[in-house]
Amino acid sequence: MKPKTLQSGPELVKTDDKDNVAHKIVIQVELAGFRRRLASMLYDTLLLSGVLALAFLLPWAIILKVLNVTKPPLWVDWLEVLHIFAILALYFIWHWRRYGQTLAMRVWRLKVVAADGTRLSTRHACLRYALACPSVLLCGVGIVWALFDLDALFLHDRLAKTRVVRLPGRH
Repeated sequence: MKPKTLQSGPELVKTDDKDNVAHKIVIQVELAGFRRRLASMLYDTLLLSGVLALAFLLPWAIILKVLNVTKPPLWVDWLEVLHIFAILALYFIWHWRRYGQTLAMRVWRLKVVAADGTRLSTRHACLRYALACPSVLLCGVGIVWALFDLDALFLHDRLAKTRVVRLPGRH
């Protein structure tokens, strides 16, 4: 089976020093495989357990201790869920927008790009995150979707018009 290719990379435009003219460089990359994307997701989950311990558990433990609350009211539960959602949003959107990849994606040489191969806009990154949450949390239906999708895209990538590509190896 021939790998699917896509024009990619924020390095598409290079300026020539002599005449200061921008040249477009097209790099052919293949869409990342299903197992590689799953492995990256698992690794991100492990990394995020540490992030959540620092950014979620520690502050809430201090707040509840200071307020001397043993059984918080129901609205606090919703506030905690919102806090987790915000921490994860900051992590993913910032990494996708700034680098095109999370820490785990760097290890697995993966990168998230727009469908046309360009760098993700803030809108695309936010949309991808908003769609990925239910895609993963609803029993992984958006992940399983990739098994039936013609391009093997996760459902949130299909809907957000994003792609995960495999970067070439180091030489």
